[in-house]
This record gives sequence, C-alpha cells and structure tokens, in this order.
Amino acid sequence: MSVVTKGTRGGRRPLEGDETAKRSAAVVLEVLAGLRSPTEGSAALGVTAMRYYVLERRALEGMVQALGPRPKGKRRRPEAALAELEREKTRLVREVGRLQALVRAAERTMRLPPPPTRERKAGEKRRGRRPQVRAEKTVALLRAPAPGTTPPSAPEVGR
Repeated sequence: MSVVTKGTRGGRRPLEGDETAKRSAAVVLEVLAGLRSPTEGSAALGVTAMRYYVLERRALEGMVQALGPRPKGKRRRPEAALAELEREKTRLVREVGRLQALVRAAERTMRLPPPPTRERKAGEKRRGRRPQVRAEKTVALLRAPAPGTTPPSAPEVGR
C-alpha cells in the first residue's frame, strides 16, 4: 500500500517512514473515516482492541502536535548554538584575563600587598577524601543480578 501526499513543488511524493507505521496509520484513518470498525482495525493490525485504542490515541496526539503552530523565523541548529557558546566562552575567558590584569595593576598602583597564599605548614597533609556510602550502595544495586537470573561469574570488588 503506497501512501502519497501532494508535494510543495508539484507532483506527489511518497510519505517517509517505517512501513509498519504507515500501515498502522492507514488502518487508524480507515477506522476514523468509518470504513472499518475498531474491532476490524485491531484484527487488521494483529493487536488487541485495547492496544488499537492506544495506537489511535497516539496517532491523534501526534497529528495535533504536528499541526500546531511553529515558531516563526529561522530555526537554530544545535551545531550553530554550540559554536556560538564556544565563541562566547572564549570571549569571557579573555575578559576575565583582562579584568584580572586591571585588578593587579590597580593593586600595584595603590601599593596593596599581594593577597595571601595558602601554603601548607611543614608536615601538614591534605585531608583525604571521605568515601561516599550512597555511591557504594548504588554500585552494589547496579551489580546485583536481576531476580530470576543467574549471576555472572565476575570477580567481586573487595573493600
């Protein structure tokens, strides 16, 4: 079954999409037009009547969404937005460097001492990272086999 629509540049062109989806759409339209009953439509698709109604609802929601108003003007591609954000980041990094240089120059002009640095005392060590108990529990849950399956023979991470 070939579904066609009138193209914008003359002639008819086939609709794009999966053949199964096209077939389902045709059956749903036939039911909505009264050419088939919902029971016949569900039988034609090989699904239950309840599943047919779910498909019909999804089809109508998709149609309403597709026919809604679209924003006017040129649509921005994600690649163009990413490139613009990268240019903005580069500009802001330059601006930060410029402002830091101005602050240092102003501090020298006013003869302010440089800001104190955080130096470690002799023998002072950096505090170690505290283990995340929640993360360990989550990892254990992710590694646990699903109910009804046999666990794989993988080495267990020790503590």
